[in-house]
Amino acid sequence: MEHLQSVALAAGLAWASGIRLYAAIFIVGLIGRLGWVQLPEHLQLLEHNMVLGAAGFMLLVEFVADKVPAVDSAWDALHTFIRIPIGAMLAWGAMGNAAPEVQMAAGILGGAIAGGTHALKMGSRAAINTSPEPFSNWTASFSEDGILLAGLWLVFQHPLAFLTLLGLFLALAVWLIPKLLRFLAGIWRRLAGGKPRAIVPVD
Repeated sequence: MEHLQSVALAAGLAWASGIRLYAAIFIVGLIGRLGWVQLPEHLQLLEHNMVLGAAGFMLLVEFVADKVPAVDSAWDALHTFIRIPIGAMLAWGAMGNAAPEVQMAAGILGGAIAGGTHALKMGSRAAINTSPEPFSNWTASFSEDGILLAGLWLVFQHPLAFLTLLGLFLALAVWLIPKLLRFLAGIWRRLAGGKPRAIVPVD
């Protein structure tokens, strides 16, 4: 059971990093700090005051930025270079009690999971932002907040259920991401095709 919990924690932190990186760090660090869970040795630095303070501050910034149409897409684009490597690091740390090769595998898979989650989030939010009204954006953002909390709760309370749902989520991501990319590419082509052409004088 302990091994299953470690796997669920590694996968859960990687998955959560692609959605709400700073919230995941803050929540896991806080519940470890309060003694509600015993974090692996390599993740106990998340309980430090400086880490909690930095993650808490960035959590608030991200909470606001993620609710503003267009700003959320810019924020997601920037965090392509942040969420994926840190998701890999967190997965590596969650398997700190395992053999080095297992840790390395966890880091590789964690980066892939974080990348898939991030791509699905970024693509879906970009598609939503093609609508001029802000309500769909707010609904999506608050839904992601709720999904994150539910997912982390499952990681610690029902790790096998979380891993099962994660498998379904990743299958959905593999199916949906190409469709989102084609949809966004079509939007871009229509916008590019709508530009006025230069008038060439005829002799």
